[in-house]
Amino acid sequence: MTESSPTPPSPELRHRIMAGFIGNVVEWYDFAVYGYLAGVIAPVFFSSANPTAALIGTYGIFAAGFIMRPLGAAVFGWFGDRYGRARTMQISVMLMALPTLLLGMLPSYQQAGLLAPVLLVLIRLLQGLSVGGEFSSSATYLVETAPDGKRGLTGSWANIGSMTGSLLGVAAAALVTNTLDEQTLSDWGWRLPFLGGAILGIAAIAIRRNLHNSERFSQHHENRDETSPLLQAFTTNRRETLLALAFASSYGTCYYIVFVYLPEWLSAQELLSRGTALLINTGMMLLVIPAMPLFAIVGDRWLRRRSWIAISLFLLTVVAWPLHAWMLSSGGSLYVVVLAHALVFLLLAIPLGSAPALFVEMFPESDRLSGYSVAFNLGLGVFGGLTPMIATSLIATTGVVTAPAMYLAVTAFIAVLALIAMPDRSREPLR
Repeated sequence: MTESSPTPPSPELRHRIMAGFIGNVVEWYDFAVYGYLAGVIAPVFFSSANPTAALIGTYGIFAAGFIMRPLGAAVFGWFGDRYGRARTMQISVMLMALPTLLLGMLPSYQQAGLLAPVLLVLIRLLQGLSVGGEFSSSATYLVETAPDGKRGLTGSWANIGSMTGSLLGVAAAALVTNTLDEQTLSDWGWRLPFLGGAILGIAAIAIRRNLHNSERFSQHHENRDETSPLLQAFTTNRRETLLALAFASSYGTCYYIVFVYLPEWLSAQELLSRGTALLINTGMMLLVIPAMPLFAIVGDRWLRRRSWIAISLFLLTVVAWPLHAWMLSSGGSLYVVVLAHALVFLLLAIPLGSAPALFVEMFPESDRLSGYSVAFNLGLGVFGGLTPMIATSLIATTGVVTAPAMYLAVTAFIAVLALIAMPDRSREPLR
């Protein structure tokens, strides 16, 4: 589709959106289930002689999935720029769905000995590889095939899928945890959410089966040269790649502090119980999901996308420390905590909704997916993924309990600086 093309028929557009949405649901459903059930899974796949070591090993395997993301980004980014976004999306979702099914069928340590954790490692590595290509591929496809003037709105469905998958994963894990007794859960109950995830994966494969590349990709592909898209991203378009990496790293840090670390901080400061903090966090996700497409429309129609995102992150820079200090001084007042959460979550809903289109608009067709994938997965997956550890270390080192809030403010400001250095192409045809 070119920028001047008419809006696709509604059924076609819905199919494209669903295809982009469903893969991210599958991806984050699995990661949420695994993270939630880590304590249950640990004794299944590791020796019960040392429960602590077993849990560490289980979380280590969880982290291994993230470590594979940059490699997956490089592989799938190159493949998508060479052979098309549609085919890449089909392969990535299969590489996520099949291992999810296999994980639910793996033998235990008691049944297979050391083979059990080895198989678990291999499955998580394969899933991590697919994750590196899934989000950026689907976001790129959504934005490239979006109707005129709706790139932000259409691209927001990638992150809507991620959030929805996380919520479904938490819900599935909580369901088996709260309905089955401890022994049943340990014996076979933990497998049910993974088998359920495989059903989601099969649905995703079916939806993506008949996807076609955009007309603009097909036209470009006919005339492309033999230059490696990955090499081009770090040579010809090096500036775009480095700016995208800087933005993804800082914006990813903000995301992990707010969405992942904040419940732990509230619990550690004895402001709220961990259960209550997680419940508030889940409720905020329900607030963010409808907010993302609404805020994305603002970037499509009224404010230029770069400016809109920069405003939100600058406001986050300003309010980060005062809101943490307010929660601390309130002694954990539920009213204060919920209000502070609502504000920071809504501010982050703006880049969550609009950033997929921003990333896609930065790069030319020839290396768009390579540049986007590598920058996004290195920034969000690696730098962002270290955030909980860094935030905890800052408190331990400085003795200042609001140090994570200062870290949040600094990284949000760095994201603003990266945005200022970027060109704004939200009103221009894709290159």
